[in-house]
Formats: sequence, C-alpha cells, structure tokens
Amino acid sequence: MLSGRIFDPDDERLSAIKCIAHDLCAEFNRILPSESERRSAILQELLGSVGANCAIRGPIFFNYGTHTRIGANFFGNFQLVVSDDAEVTIGDDVMFGPNVTLATPMHPMLAEERRSITQDGRTFQPCFAKPIRIGNDVWLAAGVTVTGGTTIGDGAVVGANSVVVDDVPPHVFAAGSPCRVIRPITGADSIRNRPELWPEGPAAT
Repeated sequence: MLSGRIFDPDDERLSAIKCIAHDLCAEFNRILPSESERRSAILQELLGSVGANCAIRGPIFFNYGTHTRIGANFFGNFQLVVSDDAEVTIGDDVMFGPNVTLATPMHPMLAEERRSITQDGRTFQPCFAKPIRIGNDVWLAAGVTVTGGTTIGDGAVVGANSVVVDDVPPHVFAAGSPCRVIRPITGADSIRNRPELWPEGPAAT
C-alpha cells in the first residue's frame, strides 16, 4: 500500500490497524478540550510521530494515524480529516483552518474497475494511494482539500476552499479549485502595512 500499488482496503491486517486508529479518534473526540494532557497522549499513540506543542481542536479523523508524521508547533482547527492510506508528512509551525482534508487514496476511473478487480485469486474493490508532503510554516485556510501525490512548499498559504491537485511552490499564495498560484508572498504582505489591524502599532503587542 505504501509503495503506491493497488491494494485491498478490506485486507484483514489493514482493517485491524484502521480499527485501532478509528477507536483512538473516537476517544479523542469524546474527551473535553480542557483535558489537554489526555488528548496529547492519544495523539502520541495514534500518530506515527508528533512534535512538541501540537494542538488539534477536534473532532478529528485519521484513517490509519500511524502513517502521519506531524512536526512541532502544529495547530489544527475543527473537523480535521486525514485519510492517510499513504504517508502524510507535515512540517513545523504549520496551521490548518477548520474543515481541512488531506486525502491520499485514489480509485480507478472506470466504474467496472471500481466495483471489483481480481488479483492473485482474490476479488476486491481496488484502491491505491499517493503521499502528501506539507513543508514548514504552511497555512491551509478553512475548507482546503489536499489530494494525494502533492507537495506544498515551505511558507506557502493556500486560500479557503481550495482543492490542491498539483504541487504548490514555497512562499506563494495559492487558491482556487483546482488550486493555482496567485502570487509570491513578499514583505508587502506584512501586517505592519495594515494599520487598521492594530492602530496602536506593533510596539503595543
């Protein structure tokens, strides 16, 4: 599965891993947000690795969990979905808005192949998956969907409700469905150039 080849998503071994992950997600979602230590412990058990100062609001859903690695200082807002049939790698200092979906799995385009194929004497509904890589200092705004086989470069910002189907270069603002580069992010984007946001000025923080 992790090599990107066709696999049976109902394979007993895979189903067992998913069952553990789904149970942990359900447990996380039942815990009060104020019980941050219990939530952190579940994330440590659920994910392949998770860096320091990771905060996820919940509810969450990870399909395998163990295939996802999250760096330090990560913030994930409400309704985070990670279908990590392939590896998902998230860098340091990354922010996700509400309703972000990372979807690595794919299915055949032909309907008859989606219904079933036969391989090695077994008949099943086929699936395959491609990894997602998200660099450092990335912000995915509300409602972004990232599809398998894509990389989002360091410092990139992806606008709300975008669907990422191709790589996003570092340090750009990209948006749309399909997502496209709008422009580079430069010093002109500094909030210091928007006095309406803080009339007292940056020294007042």
